[in-house]
Amino acid sequence: MLPREVISTGSLILRPPSRDDLPAIVRATSDADTARFLYRLPMPYTIEDAEAYLAVAAQRWTEGGAEFTIADAGSGQYLGAVGLRPPDSHGALSIGYRVAEWARGKGVASAATRAVTEWAFDKGVRRIELRAEVENLASLRVAYAAGYLQEGVERERARTRDGRAADFVAFARLAGDPGEAAAQYLPFLEGGELSDGVVRLTQLAPSDSGAFHAMVGEPSVSHWMLGPPPTADAAERRCRYTGYWWLSGQRAELAIRDAETDAFAGHIQLVQVLPSIGQAMVGYSLRRAYRGRGFMTRSVRLLADWAFSHTALHRLVAGTDVDNEASQQVLRRAGFSREGVQRQLFPRADGTRGDDVEWLLLRPGRS
Repeated sequence: MLPREVISTGSLILRPPSRDDLPAIVRATSDADTARFLYRLPMPYTIEDAEAYLAVAAQRWTEGGAEFTIADAGSGQYLGAVGLRPPDSHGALSIGYRVAEWARGKGVASAATRAVTEWAFDKGVRRIELRAEVENLASLRVAYAAGYLQEGVERERARTRDGRAADFVAFARLAGDPGEAAAQYLPFLEGGELSDGVVRLTQLAPSDSGAFHAMVGEPSVSHWMLGPPPTADAAERRCRYTGYWWLSGQRAELAIRDAETDAFAGHIQLVQVLPSIGQAMVGYSLRRAYRGRGFMTRSVRLLADWAFSHTALHRLVAGTDVDNEASQQVLRRAGFSREGVQRQLFPRADGTRGDDVEWLLLRPGRS
């Protein structure tokens, strides 16, 4: 059983919750973001709900877990909560947290999570697990900042308040792990977009899923795809994963928009991101209605300029089917050079295989 102790970490004090916290707990648990990602909390959240929480918190301590109020060390102001659920049958604990709206964006959850994690390890805990919904970027940031390592994705692990099945990213820390904070390899776009006045590139979002699905269903797009076009559900899931992929450094997915009308014109991405060699692959698709206007060449240039200005990437590569002359022209105009050919790489619907023409763009000023 973990001892009821007070933890001091920087400007924060972590202490067992008390009845004095009740009004602040109600106020901190009544905002939209809390309701969005903490499905089991009753909404609206009342003083009776807060009293029930205190009972649950006390029970956690008796069952081998812990529950702390996060408070400002100077003023004593309530800032949130962090807790360890009791050990499972294998002795692993799991950690959860929530931060009041008035304390967000200050690293409170990350600092508290790290402090409780290391305190528990000092008390003999071997493994602590952490789960965050794939769209909950704030919670994902906490996991990476607190030194947790990703172990997988749990598909449709829980249902949201509106009944949608949500995927969760599973993390864990072991007592022997280094616990270093993970740096973000692909920073989010400053101002949320890249634009040259003709096209705008924005992070692909769930609201784009319908237009994205329609685009990949166009025969002139799907003809060059490997495998069948995604279903509407798969397209929506892809759009919901965008922030997580970006934050974890796996890939960057962007919508191409007509800067004049804001209409969805296409899609561009950085995939196969390999920090060890500083390389990523560029891929793209454009709706037929927007072709012939230079949209894709502009988009590739914008993305390449951003990649070399804001990341450590040294090489951008691309592959095109030998018969896809339009895509090859885009890469030529965007400054890529032809590197070589991989013979019979791409399987085709008729059973034949197409050659892959490879392209390269190097970071400017280096050979």
